[in-house]
Amino acid sequence: MNTIYLIIGAIILIVTFVDIFWTALWVDGASGPLSKTFTQICWRALRLISRNNSKLLSLSGPLILLSTLLMWVLLIWCGWTLFFAADGTAFIDTENRGPISWTDRIYFTVFTLFTLGIGDFVPKEGFWQFATSIATGSGMLFVTFGVSYVLSVVGAVTQKRSFADNITGLAKNGETIIKQGWNGTDFRDIDLFLKDHASQLSTLTQQHKAYPILHYFHSENDDQASSVAVAIFDEALTLYTFGVPKQYQPNKVWIKEARSSVQSYLGTLNAAFINPSDNVPPSPDLNTLRSVDLPTVTDEEFESGLAQLKDRRKKLLGMVEADARSWPNVIK
Repeated sequence: MNTIYLIIGAIILIVTFVDIFWTALWVDGASGPLSKTFTQICWRALRLISRNNSKLLSLSGPLILLSTLLMWVLLIWCGWTLFFAADGTAFIDTENRGPISWTDRIYFTVFTLFTLGIGDFVPKEGFWQFATSIATGSGMLFVTFGVSYVLSVVGAVTQKRSFADNITGLAKNGETIIKQGWNGTDFRDIDLFLKDHASQLSTLTQQHKAYPILHYFHSENDDQASSVAVAIFDEALTLYTFGVPKQYQPNKVWIKEARSSVQSYLGTLNAAFINPSDNVPPSPDLNTLRSVDLPTVTDEEFESGLAQLKDRRKKLLGMVEADARSWPNVIK
């Protein structure tokens, strides 16, 4: 028996299944080590090839998802092939066509993993019969986990784009949300909007923690880009918190909850290797609010408040740039 093949095959299988369980089952564990590195390499390569073309990048999510599944399949296949190669008589050629070749081992492994075979090769009695049963079970287990993982990711992508549509359908920047939230007396009519979208964003945060691959599902349309939507939403919260006098502000509870939901969402960026930008995004323009006679604080007060958010806004810009987008512009 070739012990080296046995050990290497076993290590590959253990590492691969740990990565699969880590990625598909551990909600707070983000992606497994293999998947995390692999998806990041794929994303960088796709951005380089596409030159940030949104139409081409819109294929990145499905391609990375399918590539991850293919990586797992190949590793499982390779691991079991080496495992069975440890013994030259691990399985028998019932048609007596000659010595067992590497092609035979690869063929035996793949039909063991995903089918019941056609009987031309059978495992040797004893340990190798047991190993073959385990290999078949691992193949069935992978298919089950793979299908479940794909369905969960696709469902989360739909919710992600729905959130973006809700925000960008209302406004293309934070200033416009502020304008539309004024009822002539204060901004209390926006409370329900803040509560509802904070809840949606909290759900998306949990989904991104469970499936960091969601960060690589790029929408061709900016209106369906969650990175842009989150930036718009947070800029509106910044204006409500630091740009509007306290007596006119929305309910502080909903403001706090909404800001907390954005902060939690930003916490998922590390799992996808998304780093803060080196630059601070452009400041919201209070003059666009003053032009329609909305109450605002002084420029000095507002700049003082923005200074407290420097790191947070760098993270937001880094998220937008990592998604190959531009910071939402001010429309006057």
